Amino acid sequence: MPGPYVVPVHGDKELPDEVDVVVIGGGIIGASTALELSERGLRVALCEKGGIGHEQSSRNWGWVRISRRDPREVPLMAHALQMWQGLDQRLGRDTGYKKAGIIFTCVDDQEYANHERWNQNLASYDLESRMLSASELKQLLPNQNMNLKGALYTAADGRAEPQKAAPAIAEGARARGAKIFVECAVRGIETSAGRVSGVVTERGSIRCSAVVLAGGAWSSLFCGNHHLRLPQLKVMNSVLRTFPLEGGPTQAIWSKDFALRQRQDGGYTVANGHENIVDVVPDSFRFGKDFIPALSKEWRSLSLRLADRFFVEARMAKRWALDEPSPFEYARVLDPKPSKALSDQALANLTKAFPVFQQARIAQRWAGYIDATPDAVPVISAVDSFPGFHIATGFSGHGFGIGPAAGRLMADLVTNDTPVVDPTAFRFSRFSDGSKIEVISGF
Repeated sequence: MPGPYVVPVHGDKELPDEVDVVVIGGGIIGASTALELSERGLRVALCEKGGIGHEQSSRNWGWVRISRRDPREVPLMAHALQMWQGLDQRLGRDTGYKKAGIIFTCVDDQEYANHERWNQNLASYDLESRMLSASELKQLLPNQNMNLKGALYTAADGRAEPQKAAPAIAEGARARGAKIFVECAVRGIETSAGRVSGVVTERGSIRCSAVVLAGGAWSSLFCGNHHLRLPQLKVMNSVLRTFPLEGGPTQAIWSKDFALRQRQDGGYTVANGHENIVDVVPDSFRFGKDFIPALSKEWRSLSLRLADRFFVEARMAKRWALDEPSPFEYARVLDPKPSKALSDQALANLTKAFPVFQQARIAQRWAGYIDATPDAVPVISAVDSFPGFHIATGFSGHGFGIGPAAGRLMADLVTNDTPVVDPTAFRFSRFSDGSKIEVISGF
C-alpha cells in the first residue's frame, strides 16, 4: 500500500460455513471487537476488504488521549486508558504503547480558561491531569520558543504505534479462535424472518446470527445498500514522519500551528493541529443539513475542496445485488494524496517553536480519511430496526485511542452483557428519532 508501512497480517484460507458473529472491517475498532468477542468464546470471522489496519487505523497521529475529548466519550476513554496499559501483555505483542503525556497549549486567557473548564470533566477520575502556568510549561519544555499563557498537561495520556496496533490486536483475536480474512469484502447481509442470518462475501457466504459493521469511512455506503441512513462524511488529514531525532520533546503536543508525537523509533509524527481538508462529494449534499451545525462551529478549521473525489464517488454504485461485485471490491484502500502545503507549514511552525527540528529530515508523508458524524461522536450501537445488526463507526478522529474500549462496549451490546459504560450517547437512533444533535466544538 502507498501509505504508511503496516505490520502485515496474513488472512486465513478457508471461509467457515457458520460463525456466531461476522465483524466487517479490519481497523482497530473491528479488530478490538473481534478480540473481545472471541475471548468470550464466540465464533468470530473478521472480514476486511483490503488489509488489516490499512486505512485510518494506521494513518492517525497515534495519540492515546482522554484530554480534550468530547465529554460524552470521557467515561469510555477512561476505561480505554486502563486497557492500553495491559494490552501488550494481554496480546503477547507490541503495540508501541507508552504512557508519555499530552500537552494542549493555551495562547491566551480565554483558551486557558476553556482548557481549565474542560479539565473538570476528569474530576471524578484518578488521572494525572492539570493546568500548567507559563513558567511551569517552560520548566517541562525548556527548549521551546512559544509565547504561551500555559497548557493543559495530562500525564495519564499516552501514545502507541498505529502501524502496529490493529495488526497486533487482530492477531490476538486469531490466537483466541477468530478467523481473519483479508481482501475479502462483505457485499451485504442476508436475513431470515427479518433478522440477520448471514453475510455474503466476495468469496462466499457465512451464516451467522450477528454482524458488526466497523467499516470506518465506508460504513455509510454499506448501510445505504440496506436502506439505512447513516449520516457520515470524510475529513482528510495529512501527516509526515521524520527520521529519528535527538533532543525533541517526549510528550505529545497540540497547538493551533502544529501537532507532534515522538515515535517508538525516535522520529516524530507531525501534522497540522488545526486545519483539515473536506472534499465536496455527493454525500456532502445528501447529508448537508445534518452537518450544518458542525460546519458553523468548525468552519475555520475546515478547507472545502471540489476535486476528483467528487467524480469518483458520483460514479460509485449506491445499490448493488449480493451476487455482483460491490464498490468495496473496486477500491480496497482509501489512500488520498497528502497536502504537502499543510504538512510543510506544520513542520515549519514546529521548527520555530522547537529549534531542534531544524535538523529534522522527512522520512515519509501520507494522508487519511477520518470518518465523521454530525456531532463528532461515534456510533456504537445495535440497529433497532434490523435485529442482529450492529454498528461501530464514525469515531471522528478519536478512534485510535478509544479503540480497545469501543470494542469491549460493542461486544457487550452483541452479547447482551452489562455495558462497560452507558452507551446512550452512541446510539444509532439519535440521527432519526428527533433527538437534538449537540455539537461541542474544539474536540
